Amino acid sequence: MIKVALLAGGLGTRFAEETDSRPKPMISIGEYPMLWHIMKYYSAFGAEDFYIATGYKGEMIRSYFAHYSILEGSIMVDLATGKIENYTLPPETWRVHLIETGQESHTGGRLLRMKDWLAGPDPFMLTYGDGLSNVDIYALLQFHRSHGKMATLTAVRPPSRFGEMIMDGDQIVDFSEKPVRGEGWINGGFFVLEKEVFNYLNADSNSFEICALEQLARDGQLMAFKHDGFWQCMDSLRDKRYLESLWYEGKAPWKIWKE
Repeated sequence: MIKVALLAGGLGTRFAEETDSRPKPMISIGEYPMLWHIMKYYSAFGAEDFYIATGYKGEMIRSYFAHYSILEGSIMVDLATGKIENYTLPPETWRVHLIETGQESHTGGRLLRMKDWLAGPDPFMLTYGDGLSNVDIYALLQFHRSHGKMATLTAVRPPSRFGEMIMDGDQIVDFSEKPVRGEGWINGGFFVLEKEVFNYLNADSNSFEICALEQLARDGQLMAFKHDGFWQCMDSLRDKRYLESLWYEGKAPWKIWKE
């Protein structure tokens, strides 16, 4: 499986009630941070090499993965010597590369700082640290390889921010809490990229969306993999509660792995 990069260094200012104390990808959905959910999803398709661009409060992400086997397994602590022994190890066999990309870098700048780790003969995958989906990663990769362009993004139909009601007179006959809008596509992340994408970036201040994606589109090098299934970003407490309700009720569309 190819390398997977995750952008996890932003300030997350739209969700300040949570991000004042932690980076957005470390906000929990159930008992695990959002970042874990995204990585667990990719790993269900065979991904094991993850490259995480850290920045704002990046020490929390580094600490989480540095102590992952202790946090997730049974251990013995010898208080006399300080030795720690793992009785059980977590099922994940991930190799997690935590790349410090600066406090003020924009999305393109963060990606550029990971160039030495990601650029190679094979394409790599990239996504944001605040969105979940049930996009078919195998089909996405196959689509990318079929068209021969530099970049593929996953196009999604955004869920409405408000519930939708179908009325019969004054009676509500149907109600959907998170309906998907019938028209329009947006950038849902879940990219597949060739190394030539780095030619569109040259500074920490670069926005990946403006400096790379917009120019790639003008150059005829950007393709859309249309995904009509589940997709949800986490920009607010409302979004977090919605994702948690799906998780706790056993209805999370992104949970495709076996326990």
